[in-house]
Amino acid sequence: MAEIAEQAPEQAQNSIIEVTPAAVTKAREVLKDTANTGIRVAVVGGGCAGLQYDLQPAEQAAEGDMVLNFDGVPFFVNPMVVPYIKGTRIDFSNALMDGGFKFINPNATSSCGCGTSFGI
Repeated sequence: MAEIAEQAPEQAQNSIIEVTPAAVTKAREVLKDTANTGIRVAVVGGGCAGLQYDLQPAEQAAEGDMVLNFDGVPFFVNPMVVPYIKGTRIDFSNALMDGGFKFINPNATSSCGCGTSFGI
């Protein structure tokens, strides 16, 4: 269990990421009936633009993670990824074509058509 999960003050968390009500609702649905308590927001190498967003259900925050609460749903963020995602808006679309979680990142200088790969 993470001993040092930092709770970010609401005003600070909103400057790191924004999670829309639609994305919170979908996250809550994903977590329902599982042992997972939150969603890990990460950035990993790969994709056609160099970096990719990664959202995964997680049982708990890792040591050092910031815990950003959106309408009772915790999002776990490692401080190392903040420079890549600061100001990013996470949304969710139920569209038949191109539906899913969407990332609107003001830091991205390039992206690809899939919407999950970006460059800075």
